[in-house]
Parts: sequence; C-alpha cells; structure tokens
Amino acid sequence: MDSRGLITAQELADSLRLSVDTIWRYTREKRIPYVEIGQRQYRYNKQNVLKALSGEDFCALAKEESAPYQDKKKLTYADYAKLPEEPGYRHEIIDGVLLRDPSPTFHHQRVSRRLQRILEDYFFKVDPKGEVFDAPLDLSLAEYTVVQPDLLYLPGSRPPQNNPIDVVPELVVEVISPSTGKKDRVLKLNHYQAAGILHYWIVDPEEGIIEAYELREGHYVSMVRAHTGTFSHPSFTGLSFDIETLFSKPS
Repeated sequence: MDSRGLITAQELADSLRLSVDTIWRYTREKRIPYVEIGQRQYRYNKQNVLKALSGEDFCALAKEESAPYQDKKKLTYADYAKLPEEPGYRHEIIDGVLLRDPSPTFHHQRVSRRLQRILEDYFFKVDPKGEVFDAPLDLSLAEYTVVQPDLLYLPGSRPPQNNPIDVVPELVVEVISPSTGKKDRVLKLNHYQAAGILHYWIVDPEEGIIEAYELREGHYVSMVRAHTGTFSHPSFTGLSFDIETLFSKPS
C-alpha cells in the first residue's frame, strides 16, 4: 500500500487546528475519508479530508471546537472502544472526559515489569487462583469512567468475567510518569477510593518511592511510604522486596 501523503490523526488535527477528539469522532461517523493500516489504526490525506468537508461543514467544525466543553457529550465505554489506536499515546475516560497521555518510558516499563513479577510470585503462593494483569487492559469503574491501571490484582474469589473488567480489584498499582502524576495522585485516587478498591499503590520510578494506601472507612489511609531498604506491608504477610533493586537502572 502506498502510504505517501498520509498523516496521523494528531497531525491532521494540528494542521486543521482542530482537536484530535474531533478527528476521531468524524472517523467513527465516516464523515471524513481515511485509510485503515491496522486494527484501529488510521491515516489520512489532508487534501481528501478537506474535499470531503464543504466550506459550511468546516466552519461548523471550527465553531464546535470553540464551544465550552460542558456542552459536549460525555463519553461512555462504547464511545471509547470505537476510538482509533494512536501510536505513542494511551487513552482513558474519566467522568466522560477522554484523557490522552504519552506512552510510558522504558524505565517506567522496566519498573512495572519487575513489580509485576514480584506480585505474581507472591500471589501465586497466597492465592493460586488469583491473577495479576498489566496495561493495556480496561477496567470499568462506572458508566463514564474506564481506566487502564499499570497493574491490578484480582483475587481468585473475583475472577474477570467481562471486557472491560467490571469486578473490583483487590489491588491497583499506578507507575507514574511526569505527565500522569497529578492524575494518578488525585483524580484516579478519588475514583479508586469511590469504587471501593481496598489497596492502591503509587510507584514513582524517577524518585524511587512507593506509596501504599489502604481503604479505611471509605477513605484511603497511607500505610507505607518508602524509598530505601525493604518494602513490606502489614496487610500482605510475607511480601517483601528490595526497593533500590526495583528502581535500579542498568549501569
């Protein structure tokens, strides 16, 4: 296939001074031409898109872009599932708002992978039927909130039944990035708390810190905040690992 002259949704949005959300919506509604290069992966020819949009349509688009956000539709999982894949980005919806973050760094993934192995080994011993999952995997917290935690543990008593996962995990872990720190510490924390997730850990690869929260009477309480030595948690008997080894970078 000749891909010359084709651009991504983000490049098209930037060139037309529109939001990428609008490009995706017009793609879903088949109002603009596109080329599908893979599952949920699309490319566009700018001139063909402009030809498909009459002057009146483009003016309407520009007016729509300038409207206050609160007038726009809240996204559900059905809307979210129709979004095209966009290389280099991860997507979630919280309270019906699409959140778009850059893909994580290799050190983020290194730390996440190491912690996943630690948790898999631990839970295999204490709960052989339980499972630890990593991103990308959709977790539905409410009608308008679908997130992708870096790691989550579902006990054997609550196995996954549907996609997206609609049972409450026992533990959720977010490995934060500079672009996601505020979201993970505030927005997601509040939603995990409201969903009744018993344990929430925030892992900061750059600062080398683990913060472990536990739900007590409907609110998260800090149980562990550590950056050196051995990590242990009063609610996870027998779980221990060296924190500096978890965060270490190859020489």
